[in-house]
Amino acid sequence: MYATGETHKNLALFDFDGTLCKKDSFTGFIFYALSKRHIVKQGLKLLPWIQAYYFNVYPAHAMRPKLFYGMFKDTDFTEIQHIAEEYAQRLIHDLDPKFIEQLRQHKDLGHDVVLVSASVDLYLKPLCQLLEIDLICTKTEIRDGRLTGYYQSADCSRMEKKIRVSEQYPIANYSTIYAYGNSEEDLEMFSLAQYTYMVGKDQKLPALPAHLKMA
Repeated sequence: MYATGETHKNLALFDFDGTLCKKDSFTGFIFYALSKRHIVKQGLKLLPWIQAYYFNVYPAHAMRPKLFYGMFKDTDFTEIQHIAEEYAQRLIHDLDPKFIEQLRQHKDLGHDVVLVSASVDLYLKPLCQLLEIDLICTKTEIRDGRLTGYYQSADCSRMEKKIRVSEQYPIANYSTIYAYGNSEEDLEMFSLAQYTYMVGKDQKLPALPAHLKMA
């Protein structure tokens, strides 16, 4: 559903963890996909960075790729992908009803709707297929049928969100842009929008125009 040359369309951008999804899906996926023994073994190696992250001295955008590498390096892609598809089905039940309703209203109005997340494509791609929306997220690297543990793209947070959205959805083609998020990692994405909603700060979701779906 990448944008065409049509103008006067509207665009809705949704962050995932803490916004559309009520929980930390990235950490949840680790515990869903991997054995407790593996998590403990690898977690001990990452303990200094994990502690620094929880004390707010090591940033999330640096922690995520380090954690993904430590947990998923050299794992079988086909096996993990099957688990990720199951996880996506479960995540549907963890989505915030008020944001799901807002998302559905955007879709009913014919807006381009995009999930923009720092979480990984393994489970977000099947989730977005279920929701029938577009996806911009962190891409994982696969070689010879195995996850390398590295990201194929930059961690999709902060300025990367703004860059990726601008590359795939020419901003000039849209009359109105809406953005929904929950943290400072969404502020650059917010700078693209006329209407924004920050979880924990704003009280009322942006009102959407009541008109017929665009052709």
